[in-house]
Amino acid sequence: MTIDFRRREFLGVVGSSALAGAVLGSLSRTVPAEAAPKSDRPRIKIGQIGVGHAHASKLSVYRESPDYEVVGIVEPDAKLRQRAEGQSPFNGLKWMTQEQLLNEPGLQAVLVETRVRDLLNTAETCVAAGKHVHLDKPAGASLPQYRTILQQAEKQKLMVQMGYMFRYNPAIVLLRKCLAEKWLGDIFEVHAVMSKVVGAGSRKELAEFQGGMMFELGGHIMDLVIGVLGKPDTVTPYAQHAAAIDDTLTDNMLAVLTYPRATATVKSSAMEVDGFDRRHLVVCGSEGTFHIQPLDNPSARVTFSKPRGEFKQGYQDVTFPKYLRYVDDAADMARVIRGEKSTDFSYEHDLIVQTALLQACGMPL
Repeated sequence: MTIDFRRREFLGVVGSSALAGAVLGSLSRTVPAEAAPKSDRPRIKIGQIGVGHAHASKLSVYRESPDYEVVGIVEPDAKLRQRAEGQSPFNGLKWMTQEQLLNEPGLQAVLVETRVRDLLNTAETCVAAGKHVHLDKPAGASLPQYRTILQQAEKQKLMVQMGYMFRYNPAIVLLRKCLAEKWLGDIFEVHAVMSKVVGAGSRKELAEFQGGMMFELGGHIMDLVIGVLGKPDTVTPYAQHAAAIDDTLTDNMLAVLTYPRATATVKSSAMEVDGFDRRHLVVCGSEGTFHIQPLDNPSARVTFSKPRGEFKQGYQDVTFPKYLRYVDDAADMARVIRGEKSTDFSYEHDLIVQTALLQACGMPL
């Protein structure tokens, strides 16, 4: 049996939950974002600091969204700026200093897309200036500094949205519905893998941090694991340099998370051929199993001990429309900034994720 979720079927299964509403944009988005109907509400003024992050091009999502007005971009590194000026996500934007951007009249939010080593300092400055922040991953190497940023943001009622790219993936949203309805029973086992092949030049850059590939990619799936099981009792890292390459990158990483009645594994490597196709999340419970693979263009294979909603007993396949990264994250951030809803991911959740990630990397807390 194969279930192909489109808008009607998805609503039938997940009902009217907030997460269901958040993902409907992805399920129905079959036209370019710029073709979306214009909103009568004032657009949220947003800017970006940095183009050094691997995901800095996400700015195009905000430029195409009817919710936002991108007022400017900052990049103090001349080489990075020169390279970015010829790329479509940044064409035609006003280049500014950080001080100019943060003092732009009406600015409400900032995308922090610097090199990883500069993420936390930049985010801290933005929060101190009273701005909501979208902070790309990972949330730096200093847990105390990240904790301070979250504390200061909470005091000012500011959003610090992490750039974990699977949060509004429709398969993940459906999984959350299954968990909320207890369709999977008691969860006892979770597996998550996110790997790829990393070229020689990028390997040297990633070797800057002790956590290697876990630090680079692991946050995306650690966010999912913590979302399922919560704070772990222990996190045990297993770090290995496995490639026959003369560098210091820990390129074959595994972490085991233990809970009173469950275990989880998080895996990331720099050598997996066609690794994008095997990126997966498996959640096993006493009443069923939910297996998403691949994560980036999701499909799922699920089984239940008895019929659940639209699902029958036993194994069945579930397909979804192609998922566009960050579109629903941007839309959700707009709703939070406008006061239409609270965030789906608390400060506490994000701090637990970052703590577990650093432990999985063998990095100090």
